[in-house]
Amino acid sequence: MGEYLVRCLGCERVQPPHAHTCQNDDSLLRTEYVTKRLNLRDDLSGLWKFYDWLPVKEPLRGSGEKPVTYRSEGLARELGLKNLYISFSGYWPERGARMTTCSFKDLEAPPTVERIIERNDDQILVVASAGNTARAFAQAASATDQPLILVVPPTGLDRLWIAERPSDNICVISVKGDYTDAIDFAARLSAHPRFVGEGGARNVARRDGMGVVMLDGVLSMKALPRHYFQAVGSGTGGIAAWEASLRLIEDGRFGNRLPELHLAQNSPCAPIYAAWTGSTKMEEGRCPAGMFDDVLFNRKPPYAVKGGVKDALEETRGEVYGISNQEAKEAQKLFEEDEEIDILPAAAVAVAALQKAVRSGTVEKNDLVLLNITGGGISRAKEELEMFMLNCDIEAEPSALSSASLSSYDDDLLAEIFEVLGRGGAES
Repeated sequence: MGEYLVRCLGCERVQPPHAHTCQNDDSLLRTEYVTKRLNLRDDLSGLWKFYDWLPVKEPLRGSGEKPVTYRSEGLARELGLKNLYISFSGYWPERGARMTTCSFKDLEAPPTVERIIERNDDQILVVASAGNTARAFAQAASATDQPLILVVPPTGLDRLWIAERPSDNICVISVKGDYTDAIDFAARLSAHPRFVGEGGARNVARRDGMGVVMLDGVLSMKALPRHYFQAVGSGTGGIAAWEASLRLIEDGRFGNRLPELHLAQNSPCAPIYAAWTGSTKMEEGRCPAGMFDDVLFNRKPPYAVKGGVKDALEETRGEVYGISNQEAKEAQKLFEEDEEIDILPAAAVAVAALQKAVRSGTVEKNDLVLLNITGGGISRAKEELEMFMLNCDIEAEPSALSSASLSSYDDDLLAEIFEVLGRGGAES
């Protein structure tokens, strides 16, 4: 069993192992592993090779692919870079990439679901998602037949496909509104004693799972990169890369300089970019129609909290980019032509940020660069694999749960949820 502590970055006190928050302040919690050297577990596969730096007692059976890191030739040549490495999370059999949900959210879901099982308190996991995260959690939960409630906006429903038959223990709730409305609804639902929220950025299992991108990349590059590029919604992936880099520096074999974080969002749907640059915020905090990627959006990112995005950017001397629709479209076309694999729109936003950094001279031709392609290979996956759609079980107004007070719960809605979960044997 991997050994670790969970510590508050504010008061510095050790917290219960499954805590998401500290009672003393609002800071993020962080895991501290007893094992200080990065050791691959040859007896395990995929994500679980990094088991010593994942906050679980054992691997989750039936799930846990990892990204593939390779040295770019096509895109590197196009951009004039000598040491560009790509971390690819998706389905690309020729490269050995077999994430069938085609998203690096596959790194977050298995350790999070495993920790719910380890709690052993019969609470049902509630996950809010714009689509990609829901796919990953549906697949992880289906592998173990764990009850799961997915809360998505209507725009996320067509993204709810997985490459295995979904468990009957999954309830899909479509909340009218945007992703933040879904997040708020899920948070209120999670206040019910039978349910538990997955914690978002505050869940150390999600962050440490995403940190595998940096771990796998560094093992391929044999050193920490000078620059790290990723498109972000909440910015949790950027925090994860920073935290993984801190552990790698403590290991002592990969260098002692933190990679500069280059985080990208799709303008004008870019709250982190607005906060970092001091630019004008979006009108009413809403994501306008016609965005190149509407999953890169969280109206309430963990930006100013201790241990959050702002701290990660400041400590790594990082930068945030606002990428237009046209820039993202051109970057997607360039990547797909040069690397010969399709990528998700979010990943294209990261490619566009790298292009900008190269043009400005921020990234020089000999710099060691890690580009996180957070999703791709959907075309290949849908051609070669049988896909199953998750159906919407319940449509709800955001006001259906008017507050987190138990007395305000809609009894009819709760009854409907338990009825859906009951078809898979989950008790109400």
